[in-house]
Amino acid sequence: MTSPVLWYLNRATGIVSLLLMTLTVVLGTVVRRHGRIPGLPRFAVTGLHRNVGLLSALLLVTHVLTAVVDSYVDIGVANTVVPFTAGYRPLAIGLGTLAADLLLLVIVTSLLRERLPHRLWKAVHLTSYLLWPLAFVHGITAGTDLGSGWLLAVVLTCAAAATWASVAALGARRASPPPAERAAAALTTTSAALSTGNPVAVFRNG
Repeated sequence: MTSPVLWYLNRATGIVSLLLMTLTVVLGTVVRRHGRIPGLPRFAVTGLHRNVGLLSALLLVTHVLTAVVDSYVDIGVANTVVPFTAGYRPLAIGLGTLAADLLLLVIVTSLLRERLPHRLWKAVHLTSYLLWPLAFVHGITAGTDLGSGWLLAVVLTCAAAATWASVAALGARRASPPPAERAAAALTTTSAALSTGNPVAVFRNG
């Protein structure tokens, strides 16, 4: 089955999903750096980060389903799970499959975060920084409408935003002292505050 509706739906969901992935990466950096968005408390920024990621995943599912249903290209169900096996542009579609697999893994582990070891969750979550370039290259190479015009300008702006967010997150990670040092500093500061009757500060184990 093929129709212009499927083509437009596939392209639209792919592009919007990429935009939301970019926003998810940027919000993740804001959360990582304990930043704020004007008018929103920190917990709301964390919730927004999570919900934007879920919405991006829903659009990605629609993007994948329309690609499978549209008979104009040779993409089967197995090709959406196993990378580099599609008959249509196997490299480009394979990169998209890898991105989709990583996104699914990040979302599932995030939903199960309270039941997983923190180190495991964190290691999986860091792969989201690899997810974005995979999706970006997939969009540029698999389609025919991202190579020029205003859509190219949009995706390049997304690339700049995602790059900034990744560099900022890496910088924050390097600048942050090890957990043991943070715990010792928090204990010292708390003990001093209690002994003098001053308010106890709030510490975050980034």
